[in-house]
Amino acid sequence: MEYDQKDREIMWLLQTDSKITTKEISLKLNLSATAVYERIKKMERNKVITNYVAVLDKEKIDKSFVVFCQIKLVQHKQELVRKFEKEVLQFDEVLECYNISGDYDYFLKVVVKNMKAYRDFLNNKLTTIDYIGSAYSTFIINEVKNSSRITV
Repeated sequence: MEYDQKDREIMWLLQTDSKITTKEISLKLNLSATAVYERIKKMERNKVITNYVAVLDKEKIDKSFVVFCQIKLVQHKQELVRKFEKEVLQFDEVLECYNISGDYDYFLKVVVKNMKAYRDFLNNKLTTIDYIGSAYSTFIINEVKNSSRITV
């Protein structure tokens, strides 16, 4: 599906502030509110826009300990892959999970309160999955950039 410059600008504005109104967008882009509304609805129908979310301040909700965890499965059987992916979806601590190439099979972004909470997650949830061969954890010292905006 092709998108013109106005569509791209709408996407950028919505990624910057998903609560921006069609009226505000129309004034910024010199389009009618109806035209903006129709363009947004088209993007939603085509699943270009898949969700609207609020981004929370991790510090203020006491979930500022971020860990990147690499997982290696003991085997690459299709049933184990599907089983792992199904199980990891159940962990609220895991914000993102990617199947990756290289030395490890999966890359997880885990957000918890502190080191103790991560140890509890690792020992009581993640490593109870018996077909995990190894887990390698990297702790975030300082967040330099965190963005969900994609340039289109």
